[in-house]
Amino acid sequence: MAAGAAAALAVLSQESRVRAGGVGGLRVPAPVMMDSFFFGCELSGHTRSFTFKVEEEDDAEHVLALTMLCLTEGAKDECNVVEVVARNHDHQEIAVPVANLRLSCQPMLSLDDFQLQPPVTFRLKSGSGPVRITGRHQIVTISNDISEEEESDEEESEEDEAELCPILPAKKQGGRP
Repeated sequence: MAAGAAAALAVLSQESRVRAGGVGGLRVPAPVMMDSFFFGCELSGHTRSFTFKVEEEDDAEHVLALTMLCLTEGAKDECNVVEVVARNHDHQEIAVPVANLRLSCQPMLSLDDFQLQPPVTFRLKSGSGPVRITGRHQIVTISNDISEEEESDEEESEEDEAELCPILPAKKQGGRP
């Protein structure tokens, strides 16, 4: 990647894919699909902001889980303040500084899966960077379609439960020899 260029990375090899239909006898109303993709962008003096957004028509739930911010090659020993612009619970846009990086004392910051709902804009408020932001784009899709295989599995498990005999108490033995 060229220095100063902002780019979002959606790695074709997925980090994880999970399908859950029911766990431990508990029924989930609909199958859930979870996909997780790597995310990354770079802020610098040339590219001071980057906006992560998803399609409006998409019925899936999207979460951007940030893992790390770090200064990369070519960074100067100056304060680099990174700000996140997102929406709060009242859907009002707010701007919050999340990192103040300096090459000599704090060149990186772990955000421990700090989760945000898109659209999210990252801004380099001060400093010239470059600052690399990494994380995961998580997509949760709930499917209302129940396949025939799942329906037959449910019917078989209900029949198996009906065939089980109740457990009877043990009989006492008379005496010891």
